[in-house]
Order: sequence, then structure tokens, then C-alpha cells
Amino acid sequence: MADSDPRTYKLIELVGTSPVSYAEATKNAVARAGETLQGLGWFQVTELRGLLEEGIISEYQVTLKVGFRVLDRDGG
Repeated sequence: MADSDPRTYKLIELVGTSPVSYAEATKNAVARAGETLQGLGWFQVTELRGLLEEGIISEYQVTLKVGFRVLDRDGG
């Protein structure tokens, strides 16, 4: 059975950061990607880590894969 609306996605890897939380770091990365990419469709967190300064968490870092749709030549 053929798909009536075949889709192709491009996958990129990003690292988001935040001084507040992993969730905020994820939101920051997705929001920034949305400023320059069209057709964002999904994300997958692949790694969590952080930066310590004098034994205290100073930055949350999230590596994520973001998929966005490759648009048709007409932009759709």
C-alpha cells in the first residue's frame, strides 16, 4: 500500500543549555532551531550532562536529535 503523503525528514543533532534544568535546555534548543528551520516534526533526547563549578551544577546540557521535514520544491 503506497503512502498518499510520503514524507522525508532531515535529522540534525543539537546541544541545548540552561542554568535552570534539562527541560529548559531542551526547550531552548528546539526554540532556537525553530528560528531558522521549517517543518520541525520531532525530537529525541540522546544524552544528559552538566557543567560543575566548584562542585555545584552551573549548567544543564542536553544533546538531542531534531527531525524536520524536507519541503517540496513548492514549499509544501
